[in-house]
Amino acid sequence: MSQRRIVYPYIPNSVPEIKAQMLKEVGARDIMDLYAEIPDELILKRRMDLPEPILDEYSLKRHLEEILDRNRNCDDHLNFLGAGCAQHHVPAVCDEISSRGEFVTAYVGEPYADHGKWQALFEYASLMGELLDMDVLSCPLYDGPSAAATSLRMASRTTGRNEVLVPGSASPDLMAVVRNYLGGIGEPQVSIRTIDFDPGSGLLDLDQLRSAISSNTAAVLIENPGYLGNIETRAEEIGEIARNAGAEFVVYTDPISLGVLAPPVHYGGTFACGDFQPLGMHIQCGGGQGGFIATHDDMRYVAEFKDLMFGITETVKEGEWGFGEVLFDRTSYGSREQGKEYTGTTTGLWAITAGVYLALMGPKGMEEIGRTILQKSQYAARQIGGIPGVRVASETPFFKEFVVNFDGTGKSVGEINAALLDRKIFGGKDISGEFPQLGQSALYCVTERITQDDIHTLVQALGECCS
Repeated sequence: MSQRRIVYPYIPNSVPEIKAQMLKEVGARDIMDLYAEIPDELILKRRMDLPEPILDEYSLKRHLEEILDRNRNCDDHLNFLGAGCAQHHVPAVCDEISSRGEFVTAYVGEPYADHGKWQALFEYASLMGELLDMDVLSCPLYDGPSAAATSLRMASRTTGRNEVLVPGSASPDLMAVVRNYLGGIGEPQVSIRTIDFDPGSGLLDLDQLRSAISSNTAAVLIENPGYLGNIETRAEEIGEIARNAGAEFVVYTDPISLGVLAPPVHYGGTFACGDFQPLGMHIQCGGGQGGFIATHDDMRYVAEFKDLMFGITETVKEGEWGFGEVLFDRTSYGSREQGKEYTGTTTGLWAITAGVYLALMGPKGMEEIGRTILQKSQYAARQIGGIPGVRVASETPFFKEFVVNFDGTGKSVGEINAALLDRKIFGGKDISGEFPQLGQSALYCVTERITQDDIHTLVQALGECCS
């Protein structure tokens, strides 16, 4: 009787006899037959320089924990980093709902079983629509930058034009995605023209905008609040300039600001887009990101959405409602060769989480958290601005984030942030490389999690680091 190898931990497909049976079933002699289409010159012929596998669960867990323990994280450090992924409070109910098995496994594509997923996504879309005061939302996209890129593609299709105007103060990460997407293969390329901004106020140069906009302009994009934190106080005028030229007005916005700031549609936004990470998502080494696009109930715009949408309808049973996809045929799922754009993995689980957050907060809660963030960030800016050699560069109203300049200290942001890290503080993002015209500046983020004592701790540490 032949001796069989013992496999531990036991996984049926890893047993040699089972592997051999599976290979025989598909007509393969060994594993490498499954990769026969890969050219031989691309196949590594030597053993990879990897450590031996850890086979028992406890040892593997301990090994990973030892690696993770080297990290400096926001649980044991004060955090003033934002720039697209901010540390907001996550109510316990958000984690409770998003960890439910029927949602964790609920991929946004066609489900094998519903278990309430469609209704949860419909509620998310309804709540986001109410927050944005717009009628139509798509399925959640991969993240905010991808939502901005798709919004600009949609604007190009609705206008038949192939140029967009964007602010020079826009997030570099956002613009990296937009440039890649608009210049990609497979669709007419859309050119991007950058409009200058005032370094003091962060506001768009309207004179340059007026001279740059033309009959070829598909859209004008702004961020409001901006990447540098400023509120674009002349947004309505920018929207008028866009409309008068026959262009769409695309506004990238932070949804957690909309309890105190007017939604884009109130100052002429055709498309509102952004990232709903602030709505109940942990920062998770970069964030539980999820993009949204909203627009008017106008088929001219609705037909240009590339993603699925969620709707409600009556069923055969009186008094019962059903939830599911609507206008399926306009997507690449419904007509692959005629799809407006192709779409990839989306973020349905985080959309459900955002819906839970909005339902929990309600209009009053969103107003209160917006006001809290406004007040705390203004207070922090005043306190930081009182440090000798330090200047808060924001000359206009701002929300959550603001620029701090350290030129007067004679030290670089890198030096100051290194000194803060020794004091268990993550300082603001160094933007001196992204925006050299702003000098040695950092972007500080203050959310509702930051207390008055936290601000005083930061101010004291900055005073020591800058002296």
